[in-house]
Amino acid sequence: MSAFAVQLTNGCLSSDIELEDKNTFEELQRIGVLEEVNGLWKLGSLYRAGQLYIGKDGRGYVESQFKEQKDLLVEPDHLGEAKNGDTVVVKRIIARRGRASGKVVMVITKAHLFTIAYTHRDEMGNFMILDIKTGEPTHAVMKGMDLKAFKLGTVMKVDVEDDKVLAVFGHLDDPRVDEKISLALYNRHDEFPPECTQEALKIESEVSREEHGDRIDLTHLDFCTIDPVTAKDFDDAVYFDIPGYTLYIAIADVSHYVPYFTEIDKEAKKRGFTTYLPHKSFPMLPRELSENICSLKPKVDRLAFVAKITLDKKSLKPLKEEFFEAIIHSKHRFNYETIDRILDNGYTGSDPVIEHILKWLLPLQKITVRLRKERLKHGFDFRSEEIKLTINEAHLLTSTQVETGTPSHSLIEECMLLANQAAAKRFEGDGDGIFRIHEPPQLSKMEALLTELSAIGLYVESYEDAPSLIRAIQKEAEKMGLSAEVDALIIKSLRQASYSAHNVGHFGLGFSHYSHFTSPIRRYPDLILHRLIKTQLTHNEKEAEYLLRNIEPLCVRVSELERDATKAEWDFRDRKFARWAKTQIGAFFEAEVIEAGESAKAVLQGEIQGVTVHLRGDNIMLFDKIRVMITEVNIPQAVIMAELVNKLSKEEMEL
Repeated sequence: MSAFAVQLTNGCLSSDIELEDKNTFEELQRIGVLEEVNGLWKLGSLYRAGQLYIGKDGRGYVESQFKEQKDLLVEPDHLGEAKNGDTVVVKRIIARRGRASGKVVMVITKAHLFTIAYTHRDEMGNFMILDIKTGEPTHAVMKGMDLKAFKLGTVMKVDVEDDKVLAVFGHLDDPRVDEKISLALYNRHDEFPPECTQEALKIESEVSREEHGDRIDLTHLDFCTIDPVTAKDFDDAVYFDIPGYTLYIAIADVSHYVPYFTEIDKEAKKRGFTTYLPHKSFPMLPRELSENICSLKPKVDRLAFVAKITLDKKSLKPLKEEFFEAIIHSKHRFNYETIDRILDNGYTGSDPVIEHILKWLLPLQKITVRLRKERLKHGFDFRSEEIKLTINEAHLLTSTQVETGTPSHSLIEECMLLANQAAAKRFEGDGDGIFRIHEPPQLSKMEALLTELSAIGLYVESYEDAPSLIRAIQKEAEKMGLSAEVDALIIKSLRQASYSAHNVGHFGLGFSHYSHFTSPIRRYPDLILHRLIKTQLTHNEKEAEYLLRNIEPLCVRVSELERDATKAEWDFRDRKFARWAKTQIGAFFEAEVIEAGESAKAVLQGEIQGVTVHLRGDNIMLFDKIRVMITEVNIPQAVIMAELVNKLSKEEMEL
C-alpha cells in the first residue's frame, strides 16, 4: 500500500499531505469519501484504500489491510480506469449474498507513470516499439516525428497515459545508455532541481565553534574514520576511551543542515537513498552537503550527533547509552585495506597521529571481535559475497572483484550495530518509532527449502523452530563444502528487512530492538530517526507528534524506495554483464547450477565473476558443476542464455 493510502487509512491533517497528493486529497474530500474524526481526515467506513491486483479473468482484488477484513472483489465493469498494481480507493458494495465486493472510486497512486521502450524491427521486417522490461509490444508517438526514422534500438521514455515520448535516451548499441535506463526504470535521479542546489549553496561551508557554543566540544578526542578507499562522504567517526570503556560513535549531523520542508528535505524524501553504481553514485543529498559540510572529513571541525555508549568490561553489555549534539575534529582518515594491513603486520610507519589513534583502535578491534562472537549466539552469519564491477571510460565492464567482510569491516560494523540498537531502544516504552525490522521466516518456507536441499543429500534430522533449523542446515552445508551456496538459498527463503513504525525485532541479527541511525547522508530513515531523538532531548512534543503521526506512511515510502534503489543497482549490473556476454557468444565456461527445474540458472566461473545465465539442458541438479556455452544475449532485457554442454567429472573439477 502506498504512503498516501496509509495516511488516508490512519487519518491525517491536511497539512501532512505531500504536494503531489494534494489535488487527489482535495477531490476525495469534495466527493465525500473522507470524513473528519477527532481533527483528522480519514476514509469513511464504506471506503478502503489498497493495491489493486487484476487476475487473468479480468477481475480485480483489493487486499485487506487488517485481519478482520476480507479482500474486496472488484468486477471488471467496476474497475474504471484502474490498472494492475495501482493503489485505489474503492467503495464497498453492500450485498446480501456473495463475497465482499467494491467499486473503484479513484486511482490515487498509479503503478506505472511511464515505460522505457525502444525501436525494433522483427524478423519479418515489421517495425515495432517494445517495452524494454518485458519485450512486449507497446506504443509511442512523437509530435512532428515518424519514429520509423529513428535508428533501430533508440531508447525512449514514454508516458503511459497518452503514449507521448517524454525523452530520448540514446541507442542500445551505446553502453552509456545503460545508466539512463537503470535509473529511469526505478525512478532514480542524477541532477538535483535548481532550487535544491541553490539552497545547498547557501549553507555554511565551514564550522565555527563560536557559533555552536551550546554543543559539547569533543574536538580534543582522537576520532577517526574508516571507509572504502573510494568513499567521498563520511557518515561516521569513532573514538574509544579505554579507561572508561566508553565508545563514541559520531554521526554526521544532517538534521542540523536539512530542516523540515526545505527543498533539500523534499528531494531527499523523494530519493530516500543514495544509489551506487560501479562508476558513480547518485546521492540522496546534494554533493555540496554530502561530500562537504556534512561529511566527517579529517582535520576539520564538523557537527555530529553522537551516541556515547559505556560498556561493561566483562560482559560488554551497554551500561549507559547517551545521545547528544557535538563538534568533533577527526584526526585521520583510514581505509579498510590500511587497517587490515596494520592488523596483520602491525604499523610500520612513523606518523605520531596514527600511532596515538592505534593505542585505542587496536584494543577496540579486539573488543569488537568479542562483540561479534556474542552476537552470533543469537543472530546469523550468512556467507554472502558482493561482486564489485570495474567500468572503463567507454562504460564497458573490464573486471570484477569479490568483496568479503574483513576484520576492519567487522570493527566498524559492530560499533554501528551498538549505536543502531541504542537508538532503537529509546522508543521501547513510547510505542511508535522508526525501526529496522526483520520478521522471523515462515516455517513452511524453511521446510520447503529443506525439501529442495534433500535432493542434493543435505538432511536435517531434528529442529525446534526456524532458527534451530537454519543453524542445522548451515552445519550440514559446511560439512559438504557448500556454505556460501546454501546460505544464498537460505537468504532467499527469509523475509526482506524493512522499515516499520512498530518494533518486532530483527531476526537475522538476533536483536530485540534495531534501527538505522548511522548513515543519514545516504538514508532518509536515519535522518528521521535523528529528528525523533532530538525531539526527546528537547522535549518538543509538537514536533514529535507530527513525526509520529506520519511515521507509518513514511516507513512504507522508504521501504519501497530502498527496494527501487537496490533494483536499479542490480539492473545496471545485469546490463553490463549482458554486454560482456555478447562478446562471448560461442565461448565455453565452467559454471555452477544455482536453480534447477524449468527456470534453471547457473553462475559462470572465470575471471568475470557473478554472471548468471539461463540454462537450456536436461537432468540438471542443484549445485551441479557443469560446462556451458553462451548461445544468445538479449541486450534490452539483459538476459543471457546458455546451453549445457556436459557435467564436469570429479577429475575436471579438481583441475
